[in-house]
Amino acid sequence: MTGKLNFLMFSLALIILSCNKVEEVKKVDAKGKQNHPSLILTKQGVEDIRSNLGTIPIFDKTLAKAQKQIDDAIEKGFDVPEPKDYSGGYSHETHKKNYVLMQKAGVLYQILDDDKYARFVKDMLFAYAKQYPKLPIHPKPRSYARGKLFWQCLNDSNWLVYTSQAYDCIYDFLSEEEREILETDLFRPFADHISIANPQFFNRVHNHATWGNVAVGMIALAMDDDELLDRALNGVTVEDFDPDQKDDDGGFIRKHGQKTGFFANVNEPFSPDGYFTEGPYYQRYASYPFLIFAQALQNKKPELKVFQYKDSVLIKSVSALLNLSNADGEFFLLNDAQKGMSYYNTSLVASVDIGYHFGGNNPEFLSIAKMQDKVTLDDAGLAVALGIKEGKEKPFIKRSIELVDGSDGDKGAVGILRSGELELVFKYTAHGLSHGHYDKLSFALFDDGQEVIQDYGMGRFVNIEQKGGGNYLKENTTWAKQSIAHNTLVQNETSHFKGTYAIASQHHSEKYIFHAEDVNVQVASAKEENAYKGTNLHRTMVVIKDEENKNPYVLDILKVSSDQSNQYDLPFYFQGQVMQTSFEYTKLKVPEIMGNSYGYQHLYKEASATLEDGNLKLNWLANNKFYTYTAITYDQDEVVFGRIGANDPEFNLRNEQTLILRKTKTKDALFVSTIESHGTYSPVSELAVNAYSNIDKIAVVYDSKEYTAIQISMKKGRQSIFIISNEDNNQNTDHIISLEGYEYRWKGSYFLTNIK
Repeated sequence: MTGKLNFLMFSLALIILSCNKVEEVKKVDAKGKQNHPSLILTKQGVEDIRSNLGTIPIFDKTLAKAQKQIDDAIEKGFDVPEPKDYSGGYSHETHKKNYVLMQKAGVLYQILDDDKYARFVKDMLFAYAKQYPKLPIHPKPRSYARGKLFWQCLNDSNWLVYTSQAYDCIYDFLSEEEREILETDLFRPFADHISIANPQFFNRVHNHATWGNVAVGMIALAMDDDELLDRALNGVTVEDFDPDQKDDDGGFIRKHGQKTGFFANVNEPFSPDGYFTEGPYYQRYASYPFLIFAQALQNKKPELKVFQYKDSVLIKSVSALLNLSNADGEFFLLNDAQKGMSYYNTSLVASVDIGYHFGGNNPEFLSIAKMQDKVTLDDAGLAVALGIKEGKEKPFIKRSIELVDGSDGDKGAVGILRSGELELVFKYTAHGLSHGHYDKLSFALFDDGQEVIQDYGMGRFVNIEQKGGGNYLKENTTWAKQSIAHNTLVQNETSHFKGTYAIASQHHSEKYIFHAEDVNVQVASAKEENAYKGTNLHRTMVVIKDEENKNPYVLDILKVSSDQSNQYDLPFYFQGQVMQTSFEYTKLKVPEIMGNSYGYQHLYKEASATLEDGNLKLNWLANNKFYTYTAITYDQDEVVFGRIGANDPEFNLRNEQTLILRKTKTKDALFVSTIESHGTYSPVSELAVNAYSNIDKIAVVYDSKEYTAIQISMKKGRQSIFIISNEDNNQNTDHIISLEGYEYRWKGSYFLTNIK
């Protein structure tokens, strides 16, 4: 009996011990499951999404499209080809497609709880885990930091950012042994190649490094690897390196002791206003890693308070980027930029959703999301979908705005003046890192979303293999970056800072005035004193709206002072068909190449004229609207009609036109002009309405070191004078000058008045 009792007690103890172990295992499993998913999706978020499915139209629509895409991909199967191509080639585009498919399939597994999506991700990951240890450096040699799957580490980083999200989503679907294989054979070596093996890529302040930092950081969070996370946040330690080593963009590796990593890339390129110094095109590209990693950090490491870092600059950056777009949502072409890129890009869908969810639920973001007509399939996307469903959206109104540049906001700015359908973009920023152009005090003009006075953008056909493998063309350097390719002053046929990055990156323009409170007269004014040694530039852009003209018009005043005589060229890149000029010109039978370097070698001279004192008028038609450019001219000024396309054997450049106003043997100069939209043409009724300029004449009535005064005379009889204080921009200063017997008094840096 005693033996039976002892056996029963022993058995009971085993059962209790077993139960305790089961309970302990359950706790471990629960803890593990609680951690995954946790990057862009959370356990609670998944539950909330599932409970709302079928009632949130924009989310349901996005989900249905993703499901169809992935179902088709599962049925078709996938390929993991040997890496061999540049951008646009089969291997490049296939690996790019794969990481998008994996990310979406992982999310679908979580939301729909269907194992087929997890199996799809698992199978593809194991195909990569089998391939990756055998891969050499990518065979294409062009990049300063070559990847393995792709020709550059940048694209490898893209892959890992997306794939990390997929791994997080199927983490609990995998066995511990399977996770060990993936992390040992694929993810850690992948992260090491991006970072330790390529510090010249990883240890930079640049959008390339941001992608690298975030790639390592996202996989670190997915694997709960603190060492990798520290590497992502703070960079890698580089004891020995060549201090002259630089990348193909002209950027230098950071020296030992300089701050690197994710937080350095947040702190330095972003201004306090959220402006990204590389420009909106690359801000759009970098916004995805910046914000997706911030979202993951907020979910996994809330103690870091990443969305509060630098006065919530990442949230501010979303609003700044939206404001850097025209009426159609297309981003302004500041620095390297491709025409047509807009906030309908996938990166901006994520940015808007994350900005809304983590930035205080700004209802204006909902109106942008509604226009995008899609959301991210995660917690942030759900928040946006619910906000739209509940009718919380308000219009995102783009107003005139100045966005400062520089990490402390002290390196110039970009000024955007908006009036009616007119949008003027005035650039007086820092150089913009390796993607900057030599175009201080340049501008572009849009009318109802259409580019009227253009910035060329960049010399690149992105992801089109036929054009240099989809990469930057040499013409980006020889043409697109050069000063003559922009609407700004060029001295002695030489680009600003001699077209040298090392010099340009040390300087920035100085903002002088930005006032846009008065809708009738908005002013942006800036100075540049370093583009040319011994020459100072001061440009003032004014948007004027008066009751006699249906549309606002632009007044442009560019004051040049130098310590020697120079040749000055001011190009004007108008878009459209020439209708009429006020001057007689000689058109060349055979166009001549305008120069040998600094972009002039890519310009044809097609026609020219020598001018007298008075006004030059150019009238043209674009998008069925009439425009007129009126410029003050002086005796012996020259005007040149030019066209892009010289020395372009592979037809890489767009053959677009320009008008160049030239002054020779001139020490100090004043360029003054107006631009107006004044009429329309209907190809249906074949009627032209208000086809001619409303401005009769513009004239300089006063010009000194201290003041410049411009008189504008309308054909209907109204005359007005605009006066700017060139030396004192204090808004509380009282001024007085006499012009033709009249005394003008005002307070502030400028003054616009009608002449009685």
